[in-house]
Amino acid sequence: MKYLMLVGDGMADEPLAELNGMTPLEYAHTPAMDSVASRGRVGLVRTVPDGMPPGSDVANMSLLGYDPAAYYSGRAPIEAASMGVEMGGNDTAFRCNLVNIKDGLMADYSAGHIESADAVRLVTELQQLNSDTVRFYPGVSYRHLLIISGFPAGALECTPPHDITGRPIDSYLPKGAGSTMLMELANKACNILKDSPVNRERIAHGKTPATNIWLWGQGKAVVFPTLHDRFGLSGSVISAVDLVRGLGKLAGLAVRKVEGATGYLGTNYAGKMQAARDALRREDFAFVHVEAPDETSHEGSLAKKLQAIEEFDAHVAAEGLKMCGEIADLRLMILPDHPTLLSTKTHDASPVPFAVCGAGIRPAGVQIYSEKSAQGATMYTGTTLFEEFINGDFE
Repeated sequence: MKYLMLVGDGMADEPLAELNGMTPLEYAHTPAMDSVASRGRVGLVRTVPDGMPPGSDVANMSLLGYDPAAYYSGRAPIEAASMGVEMGGNDTAFRCNLVNIKDGLMADYSAGHIESADAVRLVTELQQLNSDTVRFYPGVSYRHLLIISGFPAGALECTPPHDITGRPIDSYLPKGAGSTMLMELANKACNILKDSPVNRERIAHGKTPATNIWLWGQGKAVVFPTLHDRFGLSGSVISAVDLVRGLGKLAGLAVRKVEGATGYLGTNYAGKMQAARDALRREDFAFVHVEAPDETSHEGSLAKKLQAIEEFDAHVAAEGLKMCGEIADLRLMILPDHPTLLSTKTHDASPVPFAVCGAGIRPAGVQIYSEKSAQGATMYTGTTLFEEFINGDFE
């Protein structure tokens, strides 16, 4: 058996008045995802355990069959694993966003979806703050990493910047153990960014400058049992996002990087799906993650979210269906990791719909893939859904 999981990050949403009470997933033109539903089954999965934050870290960990309540320690150490950054027992990792703060407001959590080339130059400038205990590492676009050795133990509250778009930042600054150290670092970084030639170039070209860093997602190093150990599976993860690559690496999957994969609209979909084809020629499992629906939801753009969903359908889901005809005994699943609500521009912990078809799956008579079509269906956790996907028949 071969297994292909296609994840449209943040595709699910709530009914919207401007769509006559439909969700974006219902309203968008999605013939490929509807075909997956009609060929197989639709159900619901709760990817975020009660009391846990509805982050992509928690939710994608669930989709890979790991219980976040048992394994989750924070987002940043997962990204460190992806980047090949080794962490010692005394190290704490932080996600380091390049952001734009204007007049005390979180104007843009992504600094205008800053290009990686500019971002790497900026983080290289920030490395003048490196010391025996502080280390900055460049990542992709606005997503970077900070490692602090000997960070104070105790409760620390840090807010994801994409949760506070357009809001005053004062009440969302770090609170608790070590918060003074983080603010001092952030202030020093702000002074470096203010004088950076990279930002001067961005402003001259009408682009959003990165005015600040924003530290969050902290945690200690984490270790998972691999999917090979648990299920005998070999496989690959394909994503533009270090977080998802890190989860795959921790799960024992190969990380297949695709040139031109941006984590936004117009990413290299063809390259991603070719990487999945290549993986499944020699391996059992491929996990393809597409970030654009989530990013456009954080922007609060209905038009862009609809575009992201339709691009996912045409270039990812449709290719997955083609692969069902190309690869014997292939089982295909399509789903979001969590809802990302346009109304709040952030994640939600509600269950999400999945559609599954292919080897060993009998059609159940559902013709549409949407939140509504999944209502009343069997409810899974991420762990039980993965186990059913690998070993069950969804009867």
